[in-house]
Order: sequence, then C-alpha cells, then structure tokens
Amino acid sequence: MSGDGNKKQFWKRNTAKVPGNIQHVYGAQHPPFDPLLHANLMKAGNKPPSTTTPGKPKKATTFQEFESITSDAWDVGDDDDELLAMAAQNLNIEVVMETANKVIENHSKLQERRQQQMDKMTDSETLPLSDNRMVKSHSEVPVGSPKEELRKLSWSGIPRQVRPITWKLLSGYLPANAERRESTLQRKRQEYFGFIEQYYDSRNDEHHQDTYRQIHIDIPRMSPESLVLQPKVTEIFERILFIWAIRHPASGYVQGINDLVTPFFVVYVFEYIEEEVENFNVSSLQEEVLQNIEADSFWCMSKLLDGIQDNYTFAQPGIQRKVKALEELVSRLDETVHRHMQQYEVEYLQFAFRWMNNLLMRELPLRCTIRLWDTYQAEPEGFSHFHLYVCAAFLVRWRKEILEEKDFQGLMILLQNLPTMHWGNEEVSVLLAEAYRLKFAFADAPNHYKR
Repeated sequence: MSGDGNKKQFWKRNTAKVPGNIQHVYGAQHPPFDPLLHANLMKAGNKPPSTTTPGKPKKATTFQEFESITSDAWDVGDDDDELLAMAAQNLNIEVVMETANKVIENHSKLQERRQQQMDKMTDSETLPLSDNRMVKSHSEVPVGSPKEELRKLSWSGIPRQVRPITWKLLSGYLPANAERRESTLQRKRQEYFGFIEQYYDSRNDEHHQDTYRQIHIDIPRMSPESLVLQPKVTEIFERILFIWAIRHPASGYVQGINDLVTPFFVVYVFEYIEEEVENFNVSSLQEEVLQNIEADSFWCMSKLLDGIQDNYTFAQPGIQRKVKALEELVSRLDETVHRHMQQYEVEYLQFAFRWMNNLLMRELPLRCTIRLWDTYQAEPEGFSHFHLYVCAAFLVRWRKEILEEKDFQGLMILLQNLPTMHWGNEEVSVLLAEAYRLKFAFADAPNHYKR
C-alpha cells in the first residue's frame, strides 16, 4: 500500500488499544557495520553463516549422552505467583499500586476458593487429589493472573531498578514462589558451574577447536567495546557461549548468538551498580557476584534461544522463513517501498538476515535493545513471532530515506547503516506501537498476508 489515503483505509479496522505511549521519532548516525558479518549475510541465500566449514553439519556424537541426560526444564507448576504480583506492584508504585492490590486480592480469593474446592472434593472422595482433572478445574477459576498483570505492565518498559528480577520472572528462570526462589537459583547456578568444571577444558580438543576459536574471534567485535573488551567480561562470554554450543549440538555456535548474551549480562550487572555499565570496571565486583551474573545470563539466554533455535540449526531455516515472511508483509504494507527495492534488485535476505539473526541488536544502541526486550519478554512469542512485525515497522519507518536512494549501492549502504545512534525510549515506543498495530491487523485478517 502507498499514499496517505491508502494508509488510512488500511488501519480503518484497527480499533484495539496499543500498549505503550506513542511518541515522536528522531534519527541520527549508526555505529560502523561489521564487515565479517556482512560477508555472511551476502552469502546467506545458499550457505548459512557458520563457525565450521560452510555446508558441513556439526558433529553431534561426543556429547550426545550428556545431552540426553541434561534437562533445561524450567520450574513450573506449583508457583503461587506471589513474587510476580509483588514485582508488578513495584514496577511503578504510584501508577499501579491500585492494580497490584487488586491482583493480590483476587489471587487470595483464588487460593481460598481452591482450598474450599479441594476440601469439598476430598471429603466426598469423588476425585483423587492427584487427578489432573482436579488441577484443571482449579486453573479455570476466572480470576486475574498476577503473571499476566506483570506482562501488561512490562510491555511499556520496565524501570531499571526492577528490571533484573522482572526479566528473570518473565523468562521463567526465577520461580514466583518466594520460598523456592533462593534454592532454585542456587541449584541452577551450581549446575552451570558444574558444566564449566566438567566440559570447559574440552575447548582445546580437536573437535571443539573451531567452535572455541570462532567465539574467541567474534567477542572482540561485539559492542559496547568498552565492556566486552574487559578481560574478565571476555572470559565470561567465552564460557557462556562455549557451554551453550556443546549443549546444543544440533546448531552449535553460530555468529549472532554471541550478541544475545550482552543484554542479559548488562541488566544483571545493574543489580549491583548504580552507574552505566559501559564505563564500569566489571572486575571490581566480588567473584561470587560475577559468578551469579554469569550463570543467570547463561540460563536466560538459553531460555530465549529455546524459542528461536531453528534460526541457528543447519541452513538456518527459521531465519529463511522469517525473511520471506517479512518480504510478503512489506509487499502488503507498503507496495511502493517493496517495488522500489525490487527495481534496484535489493534482496531482503541481504539486509534482513542480520535483523533476524541478531534480533536488531546491530541496528539499535544497546539501551534501545534492552528496552525492546522488555516488550519481547512481555509479548507472547516476542522473540520469534512479534519480532517479525517489529522488523516490518522498522523498515517502513525509513520509507522516505529508502525512496530517495536510486541505486543498489545507495540502498544497501542505507539499510546496513540506519541512523539510530541517538534513538532512545521514545523512538522504541513508537516502533513497538506500530508493530503491535501490524500484528493486530494481520492476525485479524490473515488473507492480507497471503498472495
């Protein structure tokens, strides 16, 4: 679609309320583009970026037994949502206190009704306590969910001081039950360092040398350099990425995964410092604190990757599908932009591969990525499904600049260096609100999406 009149008609059916505040958009200069990653993008149509010989599947035999007996299952089932309600209350004490109190009150009523039902059914001996149907009947009591309230509050951004605990709650890493929280954290942290003790030395083995070498090469190219080039941080990232790679032999390490550690690491450092992490000497933290940050970052990154692992398996089919879906979506959303890129033979894979592979981390400042991930963790399938609509909104955001470029080279330089250096929460809020509108419109009318 093109033209103001068509845009107005396109959004005519959309009457849903959009989470977040709509603000104005400003642009600026973007950081330099990574030439090595660009080379991978340009050849991605036939061969996926890989840390081993292109086109050659990873060996998956050495750690198969280890993989088969290791579970990444997240604690679920008996959480009472108490901590979630408390976190929701603390997100903005002045604005949501009334809502949080109502959530807690409703939750108390739910617990009371569950107990009454349990007592009644136990006395009548009509249904065993272990029967799954009884659990289902309890969960169907129509009372507001504190976890859902937390997600709604987090969608529009999470204050820095409560972001660490909120991210852990939303990811499923931190149990909501306050009594189980500390023991679970201790167990997961010990489990991670058990992996380190048992397997990290194998990075020098012949069959793991290529993986470790590529990780070692990629980390110094990450941003912000002032953080990742600190020797202590480099060591932490190398361990996290290597252990993840050997625990996931179906994909192994692929360029792009390394960027996904940074937001978690930075947010969890915020638990212990007041200043900005880019200018902070991480090695000044106590060793126990650094270990906690490292283990928490590993598990939360693992949880994220569980939902998008087909982005990184052989031939990276997840990214291929998402880039194709983006092309279809943009052709419906703004046909003028779509035809303009076709005219100058710009393939979506040449620029959008990186958008999917790195979750827009190379296109946005780190502060914007962290704000974006607040919403991704609050949105169902945020890192997979919702990300597609964010990418579509992001591309159309540069409509004017795209149409001004009249050759292939100019378009590629623009799309690989979009001016977002000075973006902040306002610009990200606009982007997310537009993505939400797109998602609602195309979910409501899926035929718009199909040729």
